[in-house]
Amino acid sequence: MDVQLIDLAREMILTVMMLAGPVLAIGLMVGLSVSLLQALTSVQEQTMSLVPKMFAVFGVTLMLMAPGLSILREYTLAVLGRLAEFGAA
Repeated sequence: MDVQLIDLAREMILTVMMLAGPVLAIGLMVGLSVSLLQALTSVQEQTMSLVPKMFAVFGVTLMLMAPGLSILREYTLAVLGRLAEFGAA
């Protein structure tokens, strides 16, 4: 029973990393790029760092929506398939 829970937790963490990783990486890269541009030009406008990052994260989320939902569907089916094992133990 404990091994099954550990496997389920490991799969959950991997699924979350696969879904959130690309979005967070793009947000990080855009944020660093805008911060570097602001430092080079001495422009310290708050919206200049927020708006490009927001559009980049939104765009990546839209592009990865279909594969992400497919990954979530597979994980949900795997969890529901194992549900009977947890109830029997």
